[in-house]
Parts: sequence; C-alpha cells; structure tokens
Amino acid sequence: MNLNCLLPRCLVMAFSFNFSIPLQTKTNCGDDSRADNEKDENVDVAKNQSKLEPSESVCKALKEAVEHQPTLDILSQTESSVTETVSIGTLPALHYLNESVFEQTAPERDDGEHILLQTVTQNTDLITGVYEGGLKIWECTYDLLEYIDDEGETFSRKRVLDLGCGAGLLGILALKRGASKVHFQDYNSTVIEQLTIPNVFLNCEEDSEDEGEGKKDGSPPAKKRTLDSSHHSLSDHCSFFSGDWTSYLSLMQRKDPTLKYDIIFTSETIYNTDYYPSLHNVFHKLLAEDGVVYLATKSHYFGVGGGLYLFQRFVEDKDEFQIKSLKDIDQGLKRHIVSLTFKKSHS
Repeated sequence: MNLNCLLPRCLVMAFSFNFSIPLQTKTNCGDDSRADNEKDENVDVAKNQSKLEPSESVCKALKEAVEHQPTLDILSQTESSVTETVSIGTLPALHYLNESVFEQTAPERDDGEHILLQTVTQNTDLITGVYEGGLKIWECTYDLLEYIDDEGETFSRKRVLDLGCGAGLLGILALKRGASKVHFQDYNSTVIEQLTIPNVFLNCEEDSEDEGEGKKDGSPPAKKRTLDSSHHSLSDHCSFFSGDWTSYLSLMQRKDPTLKYDIIFTSETIYNTDYYPSLHNVFHKLLAEDGVVYLATKSHYFGVGGGLYLFQRFVEDKDEFQIKSLKDIDQGLKRHIVSLTFKKSHS
C-alpha cells in the first residue's frame, strides 16, 4: 500500500523535542514573537558558551559501533509493510515505512535495545544516550532534499555518508542518483535494522522491478528475483553502521584503507552541544580533501540547547572548516542549510 504525500513545510514535531525535562529556554506564547527574538537569543547564547569546558568536550564512547549486514531475513519483512512516498520537484520518488504503522507494530519488531516500546509508551522523541530520534523523519531532512532539487545536485561516482541517517532518505537519494558508495550511520542499531535497511531495500526493490520487466520464462519467481537482486545491490553499494560517532570514527579508521567521503549529509544532528566534538572529528577525519558536508538544522533546539549559532562558533574555534550559509527557511521555526569545506590551509 503506497500513500503518496506532499509533506507540509511546517510540522508540530519540528518545534521541540518531546521529552519530559524542563525547558531551559524561555519561550513566548506567540510564535511570531519567538521567531523575531530567536536569532538574537541564540547569538547571545553562543557568546556566553562559545567554548565548551574541557570536561564537556571529551569525545566519550557511549554505544560501540557495529556494522550491520542487510540479511534476506530483514529484507523479507518489507513485503507486507505499509509505505509512504515523498516526491519533491524533479527528484526520484523516495519510499519509506509509514511512521504511524511502524509505531503501532513496535511490540512485534525485533528490538535488542528496547527503544521501540519506550518511545511509544513514554511518548518521547529523545532519550539522551539511549535513543537519539532516528525513528522520525525530521523537518530539516525535507529542507535539504528541496535544496538538492533546486541545485540539481547529482552524485555520480561519489562516496556518500548519511550521518545520523534515521530513515535514510538522503542516502537513498544519493544511491538513486548514481553514488558509487553510500554509508548509512545512526546511533541506534534498532533504527538501522528495522527502518533504514528496509527503506533502502524498498527503493532498490523498485529499481530492480523496473530493470526486470520483460523477463522471459525460466527466470526465478518475481518476488525472489527482486529480493535477490536487491540484496546484491545493497551489498555492492551500501554499508550500514550503528553506534556513537566516536566509536564509528574508530571503526572506520581501522579499515584499510580508511574511506574518505566526497559528501557527508547530516540533518538535525546538532541539537546537543555535548556531541559537537565527536561530530566535528568525524567531519575532520572522514571528509575527503575536496569534499563537502551538507548540514540541515534549526536555529535553536528548544529543550535541548543546541543549534546553528552554537555549532558555528564551535566550528570557528576549531579553525578547520569554512562554514557557508546556503539557504534559510523562515516558515515556522527558522531553519538553515549550511556547508562545511576544509579551509585552504588544511593539510
């Protein structure tokens, strides 16, 4: 069942993470007033916290990194799934598991981390260090997809990392547009196995069906042929990882040779200032010399404390990257797309 949808540009879930701690940022009842004061407020915060204390900037390993294999058992679970499709401009259609149905079937899914039931019963979008929001497709992901469509970006023969991938739409797009290698990384193994890999398979399955039209008699049954060909496609072009960014970086650096990415996509990943050092290290160590990071983010994450201005100050203090504003979105809570590239003096 496909539910074709054009997603609204302003979603309620985009305004703040839903978890039960007191908000640390004062807000006004009127959205207009909050939007007007937002930039000044965040600049003030950035000035006061421009440098993290040493005890806060240590890259601590929270969850050991693991590489996941797209087994046929995982892929076969998509056969009866309810899916949705997002179509933006000239981009190829992107398919993904329906979020509401996914939540309703959470108790039936394999979940070694025990996060699915927690997120449903606690009605939470974030449990720091336990669950980092990967089961939802956050608004800035669609902003970045729209930007890619506007710019006509293609990925032929590019090595791409979808960092903090969640549903994996950005990496899936790169795969559909000719990337030679796409790596998907998320904090939670359950997200990778129950959401990312199935979503990638759904899109590979469609491509395999298109290529397989007109097969003569004697071929394997259509479902088996599609499953086998999609499995090979995933194995050839994709890799999947879970774990925190410090552990992920360590895992990738143990590979010989260490893969450097031409493009790193990351969306809604700078909400927590504690994670800035490890995120910056991934950029610094795994981005190719002439590569680019595309970051989609909100100005500020109410209830968590991070945001663009704090992260920009952190990057400037490190003095490794040039950060450039690409697009501002003023609908709802202000959002941004920026790029990071190495400074010319980088060696």
